[in-house]
Amino acid sequence: MPTIGPPTIRTVTDHPPQTGKVLHLVHEALGAEVVGVYLHGSAVLGGLRPSSDLDVLVVARRRTTGQERRALVHGLLGVSGDRARNGGPVRPVELTVVAQGDVRPWRYPPRCEFLYGEWLRDEFERGGTPAPALMPDLAPLITMALLGNAPLYGPPPAEVLDPVPHEDLRRAIVAGVPDLLADLESDTRNVLLTLARIWTTLATGVITSKDAAAAWVLGRLPDRHRSVLAEARSLYLGDAANLAHPSGPGDLGNESWDGSMPEVREHVDHVVRAIDQLAARGG
Repeated sequence: MPTIGPPTIRTVTDHPPQTGKVLHLVHEALGAEVVGVYLHGSAVLGGLRPSSDLDVLVVARRRTTGQERRALVHGLLGVSGDRARNGGPVRPVELTVVAQGDVRPWRYPPRCEFLYGEWLRDEFERGGTPAPALMPDLAPLITMALLGNAPLYGPPPAEVLDPVPHEDLRRAIVAGVPDLLADLESDTRNVLLTLARIWTTLATGVITSKDAAAAWVLGRLPDRHRSVLAEARSLYLGDAANLAHPSGPGDLGNESWDGSMPEVREHVDHVVRAIDQLAARGG
């Protein structure tokens, strides 16, 4: 079974004003249908950094309506990211909603009712609304929520969610690799760090922060493939002062990887080969 590391747990007290606003809008949109609200991702992996999202999982008693999903989008546009309508810039919010009956008992692939992230903001500001869809990425998300055990509302996650079988976790993170590769040029830093975490999780069974995963991978890379991941990790940690890319912590929009893309692609090819080899032999 996977473990989580490092064990530091970040809670609602880290960002009470923004987190309180997110909880308020969730309850406004879904009312008594909310079973529980849980942190996952960097917030429970001990790796919450200046540019990290506030990752929130909402478990509802039933599937959502279009009106409820539109209300969630409207509220989140106000409290998330550099372009937040109600007093930004603030930390980006990634909010996921599942219906309890779609994930308990667990089945693969699971269904996601709603997903909001800042990378989708332009679509949402044009009036788009996320539709329910099958989402393998729920496997690592639910695993992190269970292991992190950081409820913002409701009972502990183990009382609400079933554990994800290790094989489903493995195939879910591998299934996400093609979508990551499609975003390589537009979201380079995140793709490099996420691929590092996939490799680390497959090899060790530990779900860890992106910077810790990058450090693990850096110790296993040939010298010629190390520089771009080291730079992505330094940017993630907010240490941009001595780097060629002039962005500051949390300022993803100013990063420019154009001059490094040949090295980035060579690094990614090497990491994906390692991931494929581990996936093929089951460990």
